[in-house]
Parts: sequence; C-alpha cells; structure tokens
Amino acid sequence: VQLQASGGGLVQAGGSLRLSCVASRRTLSAYGMGWFRQAPGKEREFVAAISWSGTSTAYADSVKGRFSISRDNAKNTVYLQMNSLRPEDTAVYYCAARDSVGVWILADQYHYWGQGTQVTVSS
Repeated sequence: VQLQASGGGLVQAGGSLRLSCVASRRTLSAYGMGWFRQAPGKEREFVAAISWSGTSTAYADSVKGRFSISRDNAKNTVYLQMNSLRPEDTAVYYCAARDSVGVWILADQYHYWGQGTQVTVSS
C-alpha cells in the first residue's frame, strides 16, 4: 500500500489544521493506522492511532484533548484533526499503516509509511 499525507502548513499558535492520509493500491479497511511526528533533532514519536473499524483510538498524552484521529474507509483516507496547536507541535507528520487489526503505538509495529507533511506552528 502507498500512503500520501497532506494538509500540513504554517499556522499560528492556537490555530487548527487537518491532515489527510490517502492510500492507493489497496484498501485501508483492514489496516490499523497511525500518525507519528518527528521534530528536528528528535526521535520520531507516536501521535495517534486508530483501529481498522474506527471504534478504537489511542493518543499521546501531549495531544490528548487537542487532536482527533478518524478514518473514512470508503475514501481510503485517515485524518488527523489538530486543534489548539502549539509551537512544540512543529514537526514533520507521518501516517503509517499496519497490515492487521488493532491499535498500534510503536513505530516499528507499522509496515507502511507515507512521505510526511510539514506542520509549523508559530508563536
């Protein structure tokens, strides 16, 4: 499966962005999906994950209550709605897919990765 992330950009602190991750070549309906991010000089970190059905989700503590992950299997798309953005949310955001059911929070549990989209939050 190929993943294409989009929706990043420059936003002021307190603003919102919605990232999208579209899959091609294969349906996402049987895949667990996740979002990760990597800031300059830092390790890639977990942001959010969602089960294949969309009924189970998980979030990093740093984004709970501000970010929301969702999916539309009919459109082969996963979303990350980011509200109340902070400068520390600045990073390249990656979507990832795992070829199994469940919710997965470790990067090495994922089989496929998108190319990343830059999110920059100014103070």
